Amino acid sequence: MIRRWIVRPRHARPCRLDGRRITGAAPGSIGYETARQLAAWGADVVVTTRREPQALAEHLRSAVAGTAAGAGDRGRVDAQALDLADAASVERFAAWHADTCDRLDVLINNAGIHLDLLSKWKQPQLSADGHEIHWRTNYLGTMHLTQRLLPQLERSGNPTRPARVVNVVSQLHDKGGNAGLFDQTRPYNSWVAYGNSKLALVHASFELQQRYRARGVQAYCLHPGAVFTHIADRGLEGTGTIENIRKFFAPVEAFFLLTPAEGAQTSLRCATDAHAQGGHYYRNCAVAAPSMDSADAAVSSRLWDQTCAWIDSLAPTPAAH
Repeated sequence: MIRRWIVRPRHARPCRLDGRRITGAAPGSIGYETARQLAAWGADVVVTTRREPQALAEHLRSAVAGTAAGAGDRGRVDAQALDLADAASVERFAAWHADTCDRLDVLINNAGIHLDLLSKWKQPQLSADGHEIHWRTNYLGTMHLTQRLLPQLERSGNPTRPARVVNVVSQLHDKGGNAGLFDQTRPYNSWVAYGNSKLALVHASFELQQRYRARGVQAYCLHPGAVFTHIADRGLEGTGTIENIRKFFAPVEAFFLLTPAEGAQTSLRCATDAHAQGGHYYRNCAVAAPSMDSADAAVSSRLWDQTCAWIDSLAPTPAAH
């Protein structure tokens, strides 16, 4: 009771669902809890992970079985491998989904990384194809996947009951700036790089809404809150004493932060609530004000076109624009 009074988490309204949802998910993550709740409400869920997808699927099915009212109430859970920083992996997943799943009602882009929390890097760490790693994973990979799945979203949605794209961003998108979306910020700072990747995803959400709302697709972006997950573990790997101190105080940190299940609530509202408005940034289950830079529509349009050109260069498969 004391913790609930301090943290004050809000919750999405329970509802019955059908169709398919996609989200990056691992036990103890926001994506996992989002997928678990959607399946418990009756949605058919496809989860993705870089490693051991079938083990994740079995783990999630067991968790759903413990929360749904009965076997007839819960949705189907499938899992597939997906690495957003690997263009070939994205193409394989999108092809599998198109061949296997007859519809796609909601796409939840939840995967992301935040490395170098102590700002030790003096130069950007690059992906295998030469992009700054936060930008490649959090933004380019997410948009590559979204573009490849947009045709299915269009076929499943309509203006009266639209399909949805839900992008999990961060309040730290205000650490980024529009200039950094087109030219690398110097000197390099990993927090700014992370902020740029999330600011870009806010822009993409707003631009997707403008271009696709009349075609039956709505877009949302959200800050999930300050959540106790394993994302900081990777960001502090190899820091020695600091890493050990954080592990020692983890129970205290967990007491004051949202649980992954609580952090999933804003995603759930954006994914399911008939009254949730597309084209907005959400925080704590309500519309909130994003950074000033995200309001520049010309930047949103320019970034969209530039990103589509990059996606078109990856493979002969046409991208949806």
